[in-house]
Amino acid sequence: MSSLFVYLFVLSCFSLKTHLPFVTSQKNSIIGDTIDANKWISIASTIVSSGGNFEMGFFTPGNNSNYYIGIWYKKLSIQTVIWVANRVTPVSIYEMDFAQFKIQNGNLVLLNGTRHIIWSTSLNFSTDSNTSQVVATLFDDGNLILSNGDINNSRNHLWTSFDHPSHTFMPGSKFGFNKRTKLKQALISWKNSNDPSPGPFTHEVNMDKYSGQGVNMWNDSVIYWNSGPWTGNNFTGVPYEPNPMFNYTYVNNDNEVYYQYNFFNPALISRFIMDFDGQTKQFLWMDSTNEWKVFYADPKQVCDVFGYCGAFGICNELSSAASVCDCLPGFKPKSDEDWNLKSFSGGCMRKIGLKCGNSSVVDGEKDKFLMQKNMRLPANNESMIVQNEVECENTCLKNCDCVAYAYNSGNIGCLIWSGEILNLQQLSQDNTNGSTIYVRLAASEFSSNKADEHQKQTSKKLKIAIPIGVIAALLFLSCFSYIYYRKRRNRKIKESTTKSVMQNTEGEAELIDIQDDDKGNIEVPFFSFESILMATDDFSEQNKLGQGGFGPVYKGIFSGGREIAVKRLSSHSGQGINEFKNEVMLIARLQHRNLVRLLGYCIQSNEKILLYEYMANKSLDTFIFAPQDRKLCMKLDWRKRFEIIEGIARGLLYLHYDSRLRIIHRDLKTSNILLDEELNPKISDFGLARVVEGKITQANTNKVVGTYGYMAPEYAIDGLFSIKSDVFSFGIVILEIISGRRNTGFFHQEEASNLLGHAWRLWKEDKAMDLVDQSLQESCNKEEAIKCLNVGLLCVQEDPKDRPNTTNIIMMLGSENIISLPRPNQPAFMTRKCANNTSSSAAAKSDIVSNNELTVTIETGR
Repeated sequence: MSSLFVYLFVLSCFSLKTHLPFVTSQKNSIIGDTIDANKWISIASTIVSSGGNFEMGFFTPGNNSNYYIGIWYKKLSIQTVIWVANRVTPVSIYEMDFAQFKIQNGNLVLLNGTRHIIWSTSLNFSTDSNTSQVVATLFDDGNLILSNGDINNSRNHLWTSFDHPSHTFMPGSKFGFNKRTKLKQALISWKNSNDPSPGPFTHEVNMDKYSGQGVNMWNDSVIYWNSGPWTGNNFTGVPYEPNPMFNYTYVNNDNEVYYQYNFFNPALISRFIMDFDGQTKQFLWMDSTNEWKVFYADPKQVCDVFGYCGAFGICNELSSAASVCDCLPGFKPKSDEDWNLKSFSGGCMRKIGLKCGNSSVVDGEKDKFLMQKNMRLPANNESMIVQNEVECENTCLKNCDCVAYAYNSGNIGCLIWSGEILNLQQLSQDNTNGSTIYVRLAASEFSSNKADEHQKQTSKKLKIAIPIGVIAALLFLSCFSYIYYRKRRNRKIKESTTKSVMQNTEGEAELIDIQDDDKGNIEVPFFSFESILMATDDFSEQNKLGQGGFGPVYKGIFSGGREIAVKRLSSHSGQGINEFKNEVMLIARLQHRNLVRLLGYCIQSNEKILLYEYMANKSLDTFIFAPQDRKLCMKLDWRKRFEIIEGIARGLLYLHYDSRLRIIHRDLKTSNILLDEELNPKISDFGLARVVEGKITQANTNKVVGTYGYMAPEYAIDGLFSIKSDVFSFGIVILEIISGRRNTGFFHQEEASNLLGHAWRLWKEDKAMDLVDQSLQESCNKEEAIKCLNVGLLCVQEDPKDRPNTTNIIMMLGSENIISLPRPNQPAFMTRKCANNTSSSAAAKSDIVSNNELTVTIETGR
């Protein structure tokens, strides 16, 4: 009985432990920063680097029941492991009381519960070597160094953890290959978030001299990403943009080839990992939010990772589900546990096995094929010469190894797949690269024998009911003909009102039909004009929220009490159908918490209407430019304004790098930043936005559109727009948020013609706090205010190359050390002169002040 009680007690302890996300050594006794002949790590002890940055000991990740020796950040609220020794040979919970990590015969070794070596540094020493002085020290950069003698002399170093990384590449470490010793640093992913054992994905330097070297990523033995060769500044496959935070180095000589990165500011905390989802990611620790932020990832989309969803899995970046991976119909995950942990490489398996036959099957029907449309076809196919699609299908059906086929007489011909299907991706309906594939399934996946028997019985009953049915059908047909006639007439009326001649912004007549021509590109529903009239009470003045360049904006209440903002294009608006179509087909594809959501549209006769989520607090300019209502202005204290700045930056980062389309907004301003009930910012008004292809970050236009005071100089003068022109606009927005003043105002008494000149003068005179809005004096954080002013001035520099990208902006806003930020150069447009008060007045009049929730900018400079 006593033994049973002990067993149940141990089992209960085990069950409790599995719910902990990260468990370290239980007693956590620190024995210094060094392991020597007299000190070792056990379940009850750890070592900590001299500066307290890193800790090393036993840990269990997630709900894993095994123990591993690892190194993790000591001071962070989220314990993050950067190195693991025994990834392949963990220690079980039952052996931990006797497990030790120690120095033995000059090597670091891990002993399990039976004192057998299950991991070692495996160094070879001669028989006469003196290894009594060998020690292992954990340094403040996260490197564990085994040395014999003076630890500060690199000649005494026998082994380092930086030379043998697991899945993390740390600042200051080398990632590459020693051509003389043949030592290679490769990052190998964890299997999943709870299992540090080696996963399928590897990141390593490419040593093939014929392919230009660079860096490769592998899924087992298949390469799916290459950085391209080093140009001197960057890898050709990675867009180059000057980075004020990092110093990147690539070295290739007779002795070694390696890649390295360091911070200009050593106080910043960052790590680069080969993640278990097949992407390499660089993280930066944000002290302001106590979390890791991803600011770089490659490949950009996980569906570009070869075999990401495993065998018979479908990758769908457009999916609204929690996961981008799903199994083909007729398949299920091989491991539900792995899929719950977002590890999909194990793939899917059939629910019902194939019959594998042709026209004659003894115990049932032959296999059938399920059609899957708009697919990126998987790799490893075999081309067959056939006369038509039926022959292609039969060829696959007769081959027991064939699991799928595709046929296109004018392009791919007949392709068949044998064994497992990998890299199948669902594409959008408007993607012309999609193909149709037919996947082989057991006949029972389509219909069962019971269903067939039921169908036979039903057919007998139908024979009796047919005479009665014929009579009823004749009566129904008469009614249907009348209804069809009415609907067809109404449809023609609707089409005649929907198609209308309208004037575009060039002054040319244009025949539009958004419902038909662009139906495949619109991902939001069409609302009838009648339903909008009812929701807005015939566009009553009581429901009017404001007036913008696009036209008036109204509050609408639809069925169920749902509130929606209705933006109606006015007949005299400078914006035309191109901008309307651009917004209705673009913003619907963007999903981010800092972007406004488009809910629907309407076009009928001369009406062009957009429907958005309702923003109770309207636009940002309503709050910060409200001198007549200081209570409204003071609702945005410093903490909230700083959060708004960060939120706008996150929205821009999504548009520039993380969305499935690369978007340049071209009209970012405070009146186009909407605030929800909790005063969270959402970027709106995408009528002037442009999509750029692939990794392109710049384009040009013959017609400059936007808002005076927010346009970058290269755009206003030469028509060149890029992600850096959005950055310029964002810099203006930052300065306006800090100061509570418009950039287009005038500052004669302060010898500055606009807000930029005023801010620059205060910056040079070391009077940055004089720019801060008076309403913020009590709540303002001085260091954050100076940091925001610094970032704002960096964004509005004359040369686009000098401006930071949105990735760097996020990093700088999250930095606690403002001293490390780059110093800005003189901003653009700061010397603009005002001839007289008349011009000032005209400018003020042309700058439409928006009190509405949604605004659209007119296309003439203001």
